[in-house]
Amino acid sequence: MQAVVLVGGEGTRLRPLTLETPKPMVPVMNMPFLERTLRRLKEAGIDDVILPAGYLPEAITSYFGDGSALGLHIRYVIESTPLGTAGALKNVEQYIDGPFFVLNGDVLTSLDLRAMMDFHRRKGGIGTLHLIRVADPSAFGCVVHDANGRVEAFVEKPPRDEAPTDEINAGTYLLEREVLDRIPAGRPVSIERETFPALIAGGGRPLYAFTTADYWIDLGKPEAYLSAHRHVFDGVMPLGLAPQVDGPGAAAVPASAIRPPAFIGHGCRVHPDAVVGPYAVLGNGCEIGPDAVVADSLLWDDVVVETGAQVDWAIVASRARIGAGARVTQGAVIGHGAHVAAGTVLVENARVAVER
Repeated sequence: MQAVVLVGGEGTRLRPLTLETPKPMVPVMNMPFLERTLRRLKEAGIDDVILPAGYLPEAITSYFGDGSALGLHIRYVIESTPLGTAGALKNVEQYIDGPFFVLNGDVLTSLDLRAMMDFHRRKGGIGTLHLIRVADPSAFGCVVHDANGRVEAFVEKPPRDEAPTDEINAGTYLLEREVLDRIPAGRPVSIERETFPALIAGGGRPLYAFTTADYWIDLGKPEAYLSAHRHVFDGVMPLGLAPQVDGPGAAAVPASAIRPPAFIGHGCRVHPDAVVGPYAVLGNGCEIGPDAVVADSLLWDDVVVETGAQVDWAIVASRARIGAGARVTQGAVIGHGAHVAAGTVLVENARVAVER
């Protein structure tokens, strides 16, 4: 079994976080999200992985290399222009020799890949699509199937009161190699809007739906990225963390400063009179000054929060500095190396980035 992880997107909804860091490399509990995905594949017995990359690919290739550190064989195919979800698969066709998984590079899920493999083999279809149920399917692609799981139709982003089902495409597929024969070469192609509808319209071996109640979230927006960490802390998305305080730097931080749950990276310096948590993640090398507060927030590496500053429900990228007495709250996102001046108040999804 092989896997293709689609990592070519630019992550525009996460800017300014993705101005320097490609979306698959944004950290989840201080580990690049793509690494967590690759580790899941390895645990499922899949060690041959293809990464079609296009945006800031060197950040991915330099980190993972040939994949041997994770027990994987990784091949990279760099796209000079975006090819879409199916076009990216067609572009790596020469490396695929049998059934293969396709995973969207921005989906965090607890899906059991081995269970999906077993389902696919039992059904014997040309492909299996992972579906989940959501309260409001209007922002997603609905997938209609019969009682046996055979996919009958795709309805993209229907009005909520007109949705034919609450089951949506969750972005993980298990496909037979012959699917690649149905994808035209040399142009962008969407697997969701073009390839899958053509497969069910053309007859032949069916597509099947594999619906589960697993945890699932698209990390593509700041509010979802923040929420995903809260879900991990609460155990809704299992990552094997200690329930109160975790992370390699936790033992070095004064207990008086911690309000669990929290995750502390290597080499953090936290003043005893600071407050870190609840639901706070500190990247490696962060410095939190006296009377500063970091709660419900994600700090990447080497962030400085000066005396009396408050960071609450916000994301701060690496090397940023929050000046004394500043307030960064309500979904604010601070880019790499940005400086929030002392006394500044940032609320309502504010964005701060270094001019380039």
